[in-house]
Amino acid sequence: MLVKAPAQLRDLLTVPPVTDLDDVQSYVLGPPTQSFRDNLRNDTKYITSWLNAGWTNDVMTIGNLLYLAMITERVPILPRFIPSHIGPDALDIPFGHVFDVPRLSKAIGLPILEWEQVKDVDSTVVDELGCWALWPVVAEEDIPPRGSSVVEKLKLDLSHTLVPGWVKLTQPGVPDKHASLWSLARLSFPEARVEALKQPPIPSPLHQASLPPDEQLLCFDYLYYTAVTNAWEWNWDYSPAWRFVGRHMHWNATLVKLAEEHVRRAMQVPDNELTPAYISIHVRHGDFRSYCNSIPEDQCFASISVIARRVEEVQQELLDRKGIHVTRVIMTSDERDPNWWAEIAKLGWTWVDYAAERTVEKHGKWYPLLLDAIIQSRGAGFVGTEYSTMTTVALRRVQDWSQGAVRVTHWGWPGADDH
Repeated sequence: MLVKAPAQLRDLLTVPPVTDLDDVQSYVLGPPTQSFRDNLRNDTKYITSWLNAGWTNDVMTIGNLLYLAMITERVPILPRFIPSHIGPDALDIPFGHVFDVPRLSKAIGLPILEWEQVKDVDSTVVDELGCWALWPVVAEEDIPPRGSSVVEKLKLDLSHTLVPGWVKLTQPGVPDKHASLWSLARLSFPEARVEALKQPPIPSPLHQASLPPDEQLLCFDYLYYTAVTNAWEWNWDYSPAWRFVGRHMHWNATLVKLAEEHVRRAMQVPDNELTPAYISIHVRHGDFRSYCNSIPEDQCFASISVIARRVEEVQQELLDRKGIHVTRVIMTSDERDPNWWAEIAKLGWTWVDYAAERTVEKHGKWYPLLLDAIIQSRGAGFVGTEYSTMTTVALRRVQDWSQGAVRVTHWGWPGADDH
């Protein structure tokens, strides 16, 4: 079953909508039902997918799903975020507990449903559903469709049909796993669907049901590796998924308030003063260490002096372009070496001490990650780590939401960020 958040957590995360919008419940027949099919309107078509890529990548996946919903003119049903990088003892968390769904829905002109609005989280009914499978095709390997714990918790028994090879964004044989969002959109329409249904469905694991992809609820196993024109498109300012969806994915107001409280305490801002502008930094070391191979860590990663130089560049750009002198700097990082943090402190920079704040004890294991992402996004300027998707999305937010100055530090070999 889907694990419910404790009542205290649900109360904390419940905030009034910030925008007026037609009642999204009108896009289902009523309250959540035991079987999702009993709640779908006959005159409405839907689309969904699952998550299994780490939280920031899952955010990007939902951005891709919403873009695909827009171009197929379907109502998206969003899954919960799963704690794949946090730990199995953490709760799954609904999309709307992190992002302002009414504001997003109004901005993109599309109603947005979440699975708990469609199917009862305590349902005992196993629903069979036919879905398209991208993962084996784009990976060009003899592997099963991409799995997700979301599917099991929703009590869904999926029968997959492989998508045709023409959905790949790159030419056959090119080592890349991306599919074309517009090619996938073709599968939403009858003529391309008939053309694509040449392979038999893979029987579902529970009931051994062999079902073609559902026509009312269009379903894909995995939409992280998707784009419109180029692989890794979110890295570029022209990214359609970012421009038409991602930049409208603003935070839940309660989480913003909580992040603001943490920032003010970290910067020791008196109650009678406004929160000063700051430059946020994201330094990712943890799992990136494996990419250093035989290169010593102090020569692989950007040094603190390199990061400081990037901060100075951001400060100068903010002064030249916006006439503001930003001296406050907040670090977010997965680095655990106390000596490294001591060097950060010597620069006069600060950070949120989640252990001292008892953030996990008070709010749950999701919160250091979520609050870091919000803190990064609210900087007047930002310095990040190349190749990190958390940096990618934070950089886009600071650019688009605050017209801020941004930089990334390059790494991977000695002198990678010499300039």
